Amino acid sequence: MRIAITGSTGLIGTALVRSLRTDGHDVVRLVRRAPAAADEVRWDPARQQVDTAGLTGCEAVVHLAGAGVGDHRWTAAYKQQIRDSRVLGTRALAEALASMDVPPRVFVSGSAIGYYGDTGDRRTDESAPAGHGFLPEVCVDWEAAARPAQDAGIRTVFARTGLVVARSGGAWGRLFPVFRLGLGGRLGDGSQYWSFISLHDHIAALRHLVTTEELTGPVNLTAPEPVTNREVTAVMGRVLHRPTLFSVPAPVLRIALGEFAGDVLGSQRVVPKRLLESGFTFAHPRIVEAVRAAVD
Repeated sequence: MRIAITGSTGLIGTALVRSLRTDGHDVVRLVRRAPAAADEVRWDPARQQVDTAGLTGCEAVVHLAGAGVGDHRWTAAYKQQIRDSRVLGTRALAEALASMDVPPRVFVSGSAIGYYGDTGDRRTDESAPAGHGFLPEVCVDWEAAARPAQDAGIRTVFARTGLVVARSGGAWGRLFPVFRLGLGGRLGDGSQYWSFISLHDHIAALRHLVTTEELTGPVNLTAPEPVTNREVTAVMGRVLHRPTLFSVPAPVLRIALGEFAGDVLGSQRVVPKRLLESGFTFAHPRIVEAVRAAVD
């Protein structure tokens, strides 16, 4: 297949490009600068511009671009950047794809389980409504921005991603150095659920969304059994052979992270109902397997 990808230099994008090319697929990477290689196509999300000529022949587009949610303190300016990087980019792509004489058959657009907000200890699948707060509002607008592609008849799938277990990037990538130093511990009281997925399974799931014709709309990309932060802490310590004596009290997190602390301390027990029903098989369904895969 010929597949176009945004966010190709990020943690997920880099791994997805490598996986697809290893299997012989032709990958086109959308970049925000002048193309410097034959596999690059220019786009400018802020100006709503996409070089659709460079997408000719693409059967699928996987949209992963977006400012990191935990990369900076949530100032008003950075919150706007988080939103704009997702909504404007998705709208630009959706409108561009809809305008093509021969559009791609499928548009896999990134989203997040932040859509559901704090779910407490309630098992939550794709049928649940949006939650309340900044991240749920962003996710709602993010997914709505893909409407032009849907209206044009392009099969559109929203990959609602959980916490990706990887040592080289993302939120989990920041945990590994701390735990390796023996400074890891639970966050708050540790009772909040974390819905995780290994990097290997995340890439496999994205490819599954591309090729599984019956899948449209939201699909949760999380492992089957979410675990509490307390369980995550224990597994990290056991796999890395380090003590986990420290903990970060909730008030300290709020001082350090500001508004984002509410999401770190919040609980999301999200399950991949539609992914499992479509026949997807996890290589690392349990947290200990996901952490070991990231270490190996």
